[in-house]
Amino acid sequence: MTMERRNFLKLLGAGAGVATLGLAGCATTNKAGARKVVVIGGGYGGTIAAKYLRMQDPSIEVTLIERNDHYVSCPFSNLYIGGLMPDLSSLTIKYDQLAANHGIKVVQAEVTGIDAKAHIVKTSAGDFPYEKCVVSPGIEFRTNEIKGYDDQIMPHAWKAGPQTVLLRKQLEAMKPGGTVVLSIPLAPYRCPPGPYERISMIAMYLKQNKPGSKIIVLDANPDIVSKKGLFLKGWKKHYQGIIDYRPAKKVTEVDNKNMTVLIEGIEEVKGDVINIIPPQKAGAIAHIAGLVGADGKWCPVRSFDFESRNHPDIHVIGDSSIAGAMPKSGYSANSEAKVCATNIVAMMNGRKMTEMSAINTCYSYLSAKEAVSVTGVYRVNASSQAIEAVPGSVGVSADLSETEAMYAESWIKNILVEMST
Repeated sequence: MTMERRNFLKLLGAGAGVATLGLAGCATTNKAGARKVVVIGGGYGGTIAAKYLRMQDPSIEVTLIERNDHYVSCPFSNLYIGGLMPDLSSLTIKYDQLAANHGIKVVQAEVTGIDAKAHIVKTSAGDFPYEKCVVSPGIEFRTNEIKGYDDQIMPHAWKAGPQTVLLRKQLEAMKPGGTVVLSIPLAPYRCPPGPYERISMIAMYLKQNKPGSKIIVLDANPDIVSKKGLFLKGWKKHYQGIIDYRPAKKVTEVDNKNMTVLIEGIEEVKGDVINIIPPQKAGAIAHIAGLVGADGKWCPVRSFDFESRNHPDIHVIGDSSIAGAMPKSGYSANSEAKVCATNIVAMMNGRKMTEMSAINTCYSYLSAKEAVSVTGVYRVNASSQAIEAVPGSVGVSADLSETEAMYAESWIKNILVEMST
């Protein structure tokens, strides 16, 4: 990736810019929820959507509903698993400052349904009427596709928090010379390069703390999904003989008692620690509210404002949405939230909407000091109305880099501050 293109991407990312597009906005007329937006989910997408709605129009009443009183970032949680972080506190945010600084009403409750016709979000804390609703619920797992799966025995750690801690404890308890088995689901899933970063971090931990141990990787995909050349280079440089990567190996069954996994009902693999990353789908509320498409997994959305194709006035951002070429990542959710908030404000005020322009960067650590990245700029194709990558904008790091690791550390600090203040 050229320095010129990298600098361009950084400048674009700083502003998450949008350009005016001649699309007529129209204010909705739902009286019960007039000037009210309800945001579901307090992660990478929901916090930013709520914040930018209030920043762009303080007259709009914004309610952020989240079941937990805090959020733990999945990005960078692999570093904790690899022993580079003492705990998850640096990846954890709360909502107090966000609420106070922007006048956002934060409600800790479970969302039980959305009445799209009446424009009401139903929760364990009561009903919330809305003019517009933003849904950013992250992912759920299709565990029914893995017979016998129990995440307390074979943790996924693909939602950061207790599962992440459990996997690290299992690695710490494993005897030297042991075997870790890690399974990767078929794409699409949350964070395309994430499993391969985790392989690197576990291999690093084994090399430093568990002599004679190895990690067997069972990848349901036919090959490494993201940054293949860089991961292979890093593995050869740092973890020769520790990583046993096996493509096209889909785990369909597990035996918890004997700590084995079964591949397509044929091949059996045994491990001392088994990390199963199950296949994924949109968050539970997306299914309950009828936002999921014909595939039964993800939510189809209108490209320029992420409005649901199934229900008007409900917008789906982040991992749950089908957003064309946009990958399912924290940075994508952040960019989508800004575009979505900008166009919701425009519609609620009867103004023209803005053209979708978004950026994504995914950093991955290969060792304690080296990282790599993939980055790109995305826009709506005028003909197909689908989100596509801007030609020439998508690229990866030239090599393993300590500088990239410093960029990555800065990125996670800055984005978590943006989400929480």
